[in-house]
Amino acid sequence: MSNEPEWISRGKTIKQLIKELETFENQDLEVRISLNDGETHKSISLVEKDGDFAVLCNSAEPSNE
Repeated sequence: MSNEPEWISRGKTIKQLIKELETFENQDLEVRISLNDGETHKSISLVEKDGDFAVLCNSAEPSNE
């Protein structure tokens, strides 16, 4: 059995995410998303409901890096 918190594999609920974001002193910070532990990140353009999930989306055109 792993010692990792359950949310690492299960994810967080909207309520849990809001509670965590409310702890930030600067509430005007831009929220971004990363899929590689923060090495790169993108802005969040939309939040969509997809079945049982809230999905954070980036709608920017892919760059030619």
